[in-house]
Amino acid sequence: MDIEVTPSNFIEDIIVEDLKSGRYPYVYTRFPPEPNGYLHVGHSKSLCINFGIKEKFRGRCNLRFDDTNPTKEDVEYVESIKEDIRWLGFEWDKELYASDYFDRTYELAEKLIEKGVAYVCDLSAEEIRLTRGTLNEPGKESPYRNRSVEENLTLFREMKAGKYADGSKVLRAKIDMASPNINMRDPVLYRIVRARHHRTGDKWCIYPMYDFAHPIGDALDGITHSICTLEFEDHRPLYDWVTEQCGFVMPPRQIEFARLNIKNTIMSKRYLKKLVEDGTVTGWNDPRMPTISGMRERGYPPAAIKEFCARVGVAKANSEVDPSLMEFCVREELNRTADRAMVTEQPLKLVIDNMADDEECEFSVVNNPNSETSGTHTVILRKEIYIDASDFSLNPPPKYKRLVEGGLIRLKGAYILRHTATKLREDGSVEEIHCEYIEHSESGGINASMKVKGTVQWVSVKDAVDVTLNKYESLLVDAKDGVTDFNERINPHSLTVVRGAKAEPFVFAAGKGATFQFMRMAYYKYAGEGVFYRIVELKDSFNK
Repeated sequence: MDIEVTPSNFIEDIIVEDLKSGRYPYVYTRFPPEPNGYLHVGHSKSLCINFGIKEKFRGRCNLRFDDTNPTKEDVEYVESIKEDIRWLGFEWDKELYASDYFDRTYELAEKLIEKGVAYVCDLSAEEIRLTRGTLNEPGKESPYRNRSVEENLTLFREMKAGKYADGSKVLRAKIDMASPNINMRDPVLYRIVRARHHRTGDKWCIYPMYDFAHPIGDALDGITHSICTLEFEDHRPLYDWVTEQCGFVMPPRQIEFARLNIKNTIMSKRYLKKLVEDGTVTGWNDPRMPTISGMRERGYPPAAIKEFCARVGVAKANSEVDPSLMEFCVREELNRTADRAMVTEQPLKLVIDNMADDEECEFSVVNNPNSETSGTHTVILRKEIYIDASDFSLNPPPKYKRLVEGGLIRLKGAYILRHTATKLREDGSVEEIHCEYIEHSESGGINASMKVKGTVQWVSVKDAVDVTLNKYESLLVDAKDGVTDFNERINPHSLTVVRGAKAEPFVFAAGKGATFQFMRMAYYKYAGEGVFYRIVELKDSFNK
């Protein structure tokens, strides 16, 4: 393969060497999810690696569903996985399934029996576990290990025909019960499972184990490099044993990398499914979920997720990443792409006394100062406006830089105001405030250079639209000493709903799915029906 590539990690180093040595004439990878749940952020790293290799080496990459466990798999998960991959911007060369090869996998199992390296075992799953041994003690051979080839073939064919009950027999590899690698101590290759498969229906009542079907699928597809996470490192000898015993001429090479772990982030599909089923979240795509569909629903840009994976890098040792890195990547992308809008979370009425009741002043506001093509929109200043209640104080704390009695404040994109009066309710709280605008204090005016303590967002009362803000936090709180159970770490404040916020009507113009920077607040996505999801706060805690 005549391609000049500068490797950027140890996986690419290996691939370059394999191409130079002639071990493989091309590069072919695959992304092999099991369709038993939705993809989570951890899968995004594997996607970026496998499809990134395809792009860099001008190779190919398949999407192959490892659907060998019909009791947990569903078409819903298949479709969600495909949607997530395309949303991230990747496209596979072939869509394949382990079930495509069930007939061929069965034939290869019979071949192993005929070679004398596989046998039918009558031990239960618990008995197999108890006889497998420990890291310090060898396992015990099954009393059925030395059945004849003929007997094993007969029993295996009877298993396939449905003669035996679930769990009563399995097909095991005959390797070495004293191997220091427990995975090589006669692992199970096939088990009896009477369950309807989402693609093959009731054709089969025996199904291959993942460790058997996976290397066979890779080899049959012509995969050159089987990229997987570190937990499969101890399974590599079995992977190689299967491809060798099955007689594949150019077997794939398995390479392991460190999986993505993010602090206070659940990476277990089993537990994520539990959160959905017990109603802790509204579904797999709940904006608090670390699923790719959840991040999409919340408003994370796919480019930010890819940048996050690139910054995390490809390592050989597991480590934990702080979620602030992901937030930084999201913030950086939205800073370039999201329009700015003015919203008051706690609206406080402000009356401009020196404006007539029907007076209007139009101002043009740049949608995104970081984008030359974002354009502008018009805001109208009227006698009555809203500012945020946090931007006025009767008893300001030290270093308070907003509006105080008798003080000055600038309205974003408009005039400077001087406070003149405060109207209080009976309980002493502020009902409304009064100000006067200073003539010619708009941008470019002769009084524009007056010193003020701060600039605040505002919305005209007449034009304001009501919006609801969904403010999301992590699903998990920090782990404490002795507390490892996710159930005890669920954050009861992972969602705060703020109703009655006031926004300029501009926020509805772009339609559902549009993202905004609500000035001085956070980045939000419009979810429809007046509801906005907080994507990420403006504050950046990541140490660049």
